[in-house]
Amino acid sequence: MATSFERGLFNGNVLVAKGGKIIYQKSFGFTDETKQTSLHGQSIFNIGSIAKEFNAVAIMILVERGALKLDDTIAKFNLGLPKWAEQVTIRQLVNYASGIPRIDPLVPKNDEEAWKILIGSDGLLFEPGTSYRYDNSNVFLQRRIIEKVSGMSYQEFITKNIVKPLKMTNSVFDAKLDIKNRTYCYDMDNVRCPEMNFISGWLWVDINDLYKWIEAMNTNRLISKESFQTLLNNPYAKDEGGSLGRYLEKEELQRHNGVSYKFESIFLNDFKNDLTIILLSNNLNKVWDLGYTIHNLMLGKAYEIPKKSIYQTLRKEALNNVDKAIEHYELLKRTAESVYSFRNASELNRLGYELLRLGKMNEAISIFKLATKEFPTDANLFDSLGEAYFTNKQYDLALASYKKAISLGGTNGNAEKMIAQIEKIIKS
Repeated sequence: MATSFERGLFNGNVLVAKGGKIIYQKSFGFTDETKQTSLHGQSIFNIGSIAKEFNAVAIMILVERGALKLDDTIAKFNLGLPKWAEQVTIRQLVNYASGIPRIDPLVPKNDEEAWKILIGSDGLLFEPGTSYRYDNSNVFLQRRIIEKVSGMSYQEFITKNIVKPLKMTNSVFDAKLDIKNRTYCYDMDNVRCPEMNFISGWLWVDINDLYKWIEAMNTNRLISKESFQTLLNNPYAKDEGGSLGRYLEKEELQRHNGVSYKFESIFLNDFKNDLTIILLSNNLNKVWDLGYTIHNLMLGKAYEIPKKSIYQTLRKEALNNVDKAIEHYELLKRTAESVYSFRNASELNRLGYELLRLGKMNEAISIFKLATKEFPTDANLFDSLGEAYFTNKQYDLALASYKKAISLGGTNGNAEKMIAQIEKIIKS
């Protein structure tokens, strides 16, 4: 963890527990982009989608109390929704299989505006139970149902039935800018990121409170083992996961990660080995890789400390002078191969796409060409190079790149689709 911090790969808090006891806990880095205040154990983070667990468990608390049933339709609660509410059940809602209309997170400024969008929607995206769509509109509606059934605001219900019983003393809903112990997300250029206003009820937590929550689920303090299993197993999309993240049945492992702008968190809850790993970051770091690295280390498996990011190291230079950036890449490869992530094709791919998004076509092409030279059997990189050539209207070169991608195994039909599009352009 110390090496990862030194390499600019992690800014955040980490906790590892084994057998119900915390065996490692540390803070690395800073609360915001000014780097004036160090993180500590009470620093609270936006945990993104992990906070959706609270409304799902609240639903199960109400189920266990007999206040509602999972197979009730949402029309039963007389919320004033359109006729499509008669087709959707609570079970589908908590498993993102409801098909309810999407609420664009950038449009509504508050719950009232979000509600108007939802009740003004005249149809479902798909027949409930036939597909899966991970969308915050499901979360928003769950919270409204909890309010209707309980007669309390969502925040009041969660505070009374979850936060206080578990003594989550440092957790705050929708943390305001001046709240004590609050963190702020920022990017690799040390620019503070915006924060989403869409819908209320997001619980910000410190790492100790999140651990209390995970332990409460593992020991059935709030809901029964059967209810916990019901939420872990998504009957409509087994490989997608549900309200409690992804449950990997073979490994007996629950994995949940959450992202909100540059906040990123993950926890691995390993039932088989009685092991919990939590990482919270406010700088969009390698929490996924680090979580699995720690997991391997704890199980006595081979592990590798994450290496410095080629993308992060070269991006500013590539924006100014792509030839110098490529020279720098070659130098680092000769002199620092053990420190940098030269075996990860996504590093150069990500850099190429950043240049492409900024309209730097020739620079993007140069980086994608370097990537295909470094990884000559990677179909995805040839697909990316094809996209850059296509965007630059170099259709012959785009065709050659897409054909190469197909010869290497293809990219799930994208290369074929693009070839057809290019041939159509050339013909016309």
